[in-house]
Formats: sequence, structure tokens, C-alpha cells
Amino acid sequence: MSTRKASHRFPLRLFVASFMLWGLAACQTSPPVAQPPSAAPAPAAPTPPPPGAREYKVVAEESLLQILVYRGGTMARLGHNHVIASHQVSGSVFVTDDPLQTRFDISIPVNELTIDEPAMRETAGADFPPGVPQSARDGTRKNLLSEPLLDGEKYPAIRLRAIDVVAAGEGFDVGVEIMIKDQVRSVRVPLTLARKEGALVARGEFPLKQSELGLKPFSVAMGSLIVLDEMHIHFEVVARMGSDPIS
Repeated sequence: MSTRKASHRFPLRLFVASFMLWGLAACQTSPPVAQPPSAAPAPAAPTPPPPGAREYKVVAEESLLQILVYRGGTMARLGHNHVIASHQVSGSVFVTDDPLQTRFDISIPVNELTIDEPAMRETAGADFPPGVPQSARDGTRKNLLSEPLLDGEKYPAIRLRAIDVVAAGEGFDVGVEIMIKDQVRSVRVPLTLARKEGALVARGEFPLKQSELGLKPFSVAMGSLIVLDEMHIHFEVVARMGSDPIS
């Protein structure tokens, strides 16, 4: 091959390689290969609500869960940070006069999760600029619900149960059992709890790693573009009084 021919082909190969990498980065890439689930503890035996507890029903229309995920790697500029949100939180909160006896059983339907709603990105801060293409949003949703990650077809809900509550400053530190896919994990969740006009309002934010939930963070192009393991969770859950006290 002549030197002249080689000089013409090298830019072409470079262009093709760059185009392929851009395609991988467009949040529409194939999802990560499914990994065998790591060992996880069995769920704790369900416990009945405390005697005398009042049941409050979660009001989906007044509640919001947000999951902020961040890009990383040497080619991070080709990807996007994402805001994943649930407007469909449901379940029950059981409350007595002793706040440390509070318990809840809450479900999050994974197939109803939203990706990068413009209003969500606007309030999430400077790391979440507007203008994420619809194709990127659709690709991210497809990957999120795929078998290697949440597997929405087989496991349509994530379940959260309070297993203990301790006082922490002006709020509480709650042990939460998370049932996601076929795995069970326990995490500590800080929150504040307010009562007003027959309703409870729980608010909080905390970091959480995907690996703590038995999930493998997304990665393409030999790790040049990744989703960072650590996410940030923000929530406000409103529950309103339902039944009479439980005997």
C-alpha cells in the first residue's frame, strides 16, 4: 500500500471509530450482560402492624421519588446525567403514638418510571441541563427496564418495608428492606416526618450505590462511558389517614 493511500484511509478509519463511539454513547446502547445474582439475605418475616396503629394510605398524586444518576469515564461528555422519577408510589404507613414504632410497606411500579421529564431536570440543578433528546430518554428507559437491570417485564414492582426506626437528630434513621427483582437488601434511610391535617409527610435524601442493590452499573466502550455506581435519592411521600386504629 502506498503512503498516499494510507494517508487517505487513516482519517476515514478515525471518523468511523469516532462515529461508532458516539453511537454507543447515545444512551441507546445494548444493556449490560446479565450477571448471576450475588447472594442476598432472605427477607425478614413480615410483622403485623403495632397494636393501636393507625393506617395511612400513600397518596400517589402528592408523592414523588427521584433518582439522580450520573455519567462518568473519559468520554463522559458524550452521555447525560439522568433524572428517574416515580409518581406512582403506593402502600401503607402504620403509626402509633410512639414514632419509633412506625412501619411502612410501599411499592414502586418500575414500568411507570419516567426519564428526564423537563420539569424534573429543571429543578435538579446545574448537573442536569435541559435538551436531552427524546431518543436518549427512550434508550435510557429501555436499558433501565431490561433484564440485566430492573427487568420490568418479570419484576413489575420494587417493594420497600420499614424494619426498624431510631431517632437521629431532628429526624429518624430507618432500616429499610428493599426487595428488587429476586434480591433483598437492607439500607439505612434518613428522613424527617411531619404530621398535619390528618396526613403524614416523609421527606429525605441520601446517596445509594447500585451495587448495594445487587445491580451492575451500565458501562460501554471498555469503560470510557459509564454510569457511576453512586446515585442520589430524593423523596417526599404523603400518606393520609385511612382505617380505624388496628386492634
